[in-house]
Amino acid sequence: MAAEVLDALKPKAGGCYADGTLGGAGHAASILAESSPTGWLSGCDRDGVAVEAAKKRLAEKFAGRFDLRRGNFAELADWIAEKSCDGVLLDLGVSSPQLNSAERGFSFQLDGPLDMRMDNRQPLTAADLVNGEDAETLAKFFWEFGGERDSRRFAKAIMHDRAQRKFETTLQLAEMIERISPRAGRKAHPATKVFQALRIAVNDEISSLKRGLEAAVKILKPGGRLAVITFHSLEDRVVKDFGREKARDYTFSGEVDVPELRQPHEPELKWVLRKAVLPGENELRENPRSRSAQLRILEKI
Repeated sequence: MAAEVLDALKPKAGGCYADGTLGGAGHAASILAESSPTGWLSGCDRDGVAVEAAKKRLAEKFAGRFDLRRGNFAELADWIAEKSCDGVLLDLGVSSPQLNSAERGFSFQLDGPLDMRMDNRQPLTAADLVNGEDAETLAKFFWEFGGERDSRRFAKAIMHDRAQRKFETTLQLAEMIERISPRAGRKAHPATKVFQALRIAVNDEISSLKRGLEAAVKILKPGGRLAVITFHSLEDRVVKDFGREKARDYTFSGEVDVPELRQPHEPELKWVLRKAVLPGENELRENPRSRSAQLRILEKI
C-alpha cells in the first residue's frame, strides 16, 4: 500500500520519518524518494536478514539519509529523539520474504522447521510452544490470537500426537490439523488460524504493538502522523482502542467508563480518517496478500 502510505504520511524534503517494520524496504524507499533530497529515515526490523537487505537496497539511491538498526519497533523511543519525527509507519505481520522462506517456518504451505521467530536471536520457537505448553494454554493461544473455534479440539489432538512423536516441522503440524478437520472445499486451510496464533505468541506481537504505539507517539512531533497497517482483527482492535483512548478529551479510573466520574484530559491524537483505508484494485492485483490489509491514520496534536 505504498501510495496510501505516502498519502497518509505526506513525506516532504527535510522531514524525519521512522519505519518500524522495514521488511523489504519498499515503504522506506518510497518515503525517502518522496522526501528527497533532504528527508531522513530511521528504520528497524526484528529480522536481521531484512535489515541487511534494506541497507543494501537503500544505499543505492539514498546513501547518507537513513539509520537502520536491528530491533523491535517497541523500542523506537529508546534511540530516536522525542518529538523528532514527522511520520511513523508500522506495517504489521509477517513479510513475504519470511513467508516464502521454508527454513523460517512461518508457512504451512512449505515444509520447514516449526520456528516462526522474527528475531532468530531469541530462544523460544513455535516448536517449543507446541511441544511444551499444556492443552489449556495452547487452546487459549489458538482462540485469543487466532479466533480458532476448534481451539480445544486442536490442542487435545496436539497433546495426543506429541506423546508419540514431537512436532518438528510445519507440514507435520498442518497435516495433523487437516486430518482432524478436513478442508472439504473450504477456501482457507484449516491450519491458518493456528499458525497465525503460534506466530503471534512466539513473537509476543500484541504486547510489542501496544508498546510500539506508545513509542510512536513519543517520537512524533505535534502535527506528525502515525500510519499503521494491520492484517487481522486482533491487531486492528488494538490500534482502534489505542486511537480512541488517545483521542478522548477525558480520562477515567478503573475499567468502566462512568460519565459522572470522567476527568478532563487533553487529547494526544486525533483521527485523520474515521474508517480504515483499504487496498485498491491495483494493489490487490499486484499483491494478493494485501487483501486483508487495513491502514489506520492518526495525527499527534
